[in-house]
Amino acid sequence: MKSRRLTCVIAMILFALAIPVAAAAQDNGAQNNQAEHHHYKLIDVGTLGGPNSNLSGPLQKILNNQGILAAYSNTAAANPNPGCFIPFNANGGGGDCFVERPVVWRNGTVTDLGVLPGGTNGQTDDLANNGLISGWSENGLLDPLTGLPEGHAVLWTRTGKIIDLGTVPGGNESLATANNSRGQVVGFSSNDILEDPSVSLAGLPTQTRAFLWQNGAIKDLGTLGGTDSLPMNINDRGQVTGFSFTNSDATLDPFLWQNGKLTDLGSLGGTFGIPNWLNRRGQVVGTSNLAGDAANHGFLWDQGTLTDLGTLGGDNSEADWISDSGFVVGRADVPGSQSHHGFRWKNGVMTDLGTVQPWPCSTALSANTVGQVVGETGICGVGGGPAFLSDHGEPIVDVNALISPAPDLEVISAADINDRGEISGVGLLSSGDIHAVLLIPCDENHSGVEGCDYSMVDARTAARSAVHRYPPSGTPHLPQSRWNSRYHINRPQSPSK
Repeated sequence: MKSRRLTCVIAMILFALAIPVAAAAQDNGAQNNQAEHHHYKLIDVGTLGGPNSNLSGPLQKILNNQGILAAYSNTAAANPNPGCFIPFNANGGGGDCFVERPVVWRNGTVTDLGVLPGGTNGQTDDLANNGLISGWSENGLLDPLTGLPEGHAVLWTRTGKIIDLGTVPGGNESLATANNSRGQVVGFSSNDILEDPSVSLAGLPTQTRAFLWQNGAIKDLGTLGGTDSLPMNINDRGQVTGFSFTNSDATLDPFLWQNGKLTDLGSLGGTFGIPNWLNRRGQVVGTSNLAGDAANHGFLWDQGTLTDLGTLGGDNSEADWISDSGFVVGRADVPGSQSHHGFRWKNGVMTDLGTVQPWPCSTALSANTVGQVVGETGICGVGGGPAFLSDHGEPIVDVNALISPAPDLEVISAADINDRGEISGVGLLSSGDIHAVLLIPCDENHSGVEGCDYSMVDARTAARSAVHRYPPSGTPHLPQSRWNSRYHINRPQSPSK
């Protein structure tokens, strides 16, 4: 039963729950947006000698309010693992077959954070506002159950020290998914109870357990009654959100852990729900199936109340992020087509952010406390469009139209925006390689930045000259985000861009 439920594809439902919607014109994109915007300066994070660098996420904090950016990068060395194996990658191989190293960008300098003794590969996963970084590293050992290199959850301190967080009792492998400024880290770990990897939440040969690490001790957070659990986020109050099997029938529900207690956040009627973000106020957003598991809607959980956020008139939606000020963003289906648009929701009102022409779909991935939103666009279910910015609920703008001078790459995804308006993303080079990038707004909060163009730009005019590396009819082959591919989870099946 568990295997059947985990491999089913979520279909569409007949009716969408009606809530107040303030919908912008559905085709509003950069070309129709007449508002002026600040220019942005683009910083190419570059690599450690190899072809690619990338960001963890989306839906992880990898850019903090001090402008520090966590990423990972190729070196020039070939990955020595059999088949270019990378731990926790659902596809097994390392994609580009180069060694991958965790890096941090601070004040114009990229630093290799290092890996555990004996290890070769490692990646960052999350970044706290005080500069603590969590992720994973190989430890030089082979997992006796798989014969492949082990990965362990790690924490990099602000002085550059790497700490092996270990595993829960009996486990061989672990990964840190998030950390806070108090030095608390959450992640998942294998234990010593064998399980079919095809139904494991993380594709491991044993049960997967959410853990909390603090002050050198690791704690198994348990489950909601089933075999596996997996955490997503932790805030500075020490609240943890994640999801867990609730029984042997493979129902997945989101949870909140605080003060030693695991609370089931419930569902919108279906048997599948996951959280995507947790803010400092303890508000949780995510996605839950409706009754019958034929459609999924975004939800907001706040102090015991689960709210269905509805859609933009179509069947499905998902909530991907909530700012500390309560702005919820994600994507939602629009009526009369298979398209979805990015949205911004607050106080019961969902605003359609539109698309960037000629791309039919968009997804909002992050918002800051003042309501600026970033995300990505493209062909529905395929992607391939430019990254976008929406200022204060206005229709979205192609961020490439705002960059001055125009760089030798296209920003194809904007994953995170901090409270200073700085944006982390991924850029596609003309060679086909990808690099992590940082966008700095040339505004009053960033005066005197060398190379900044402090004039305003009309996004409608600039969009006509924005250069795209590939046409709407196709997309390049890009290394898949480790975060997206890492977990063997049956996420709701809606278009991914």
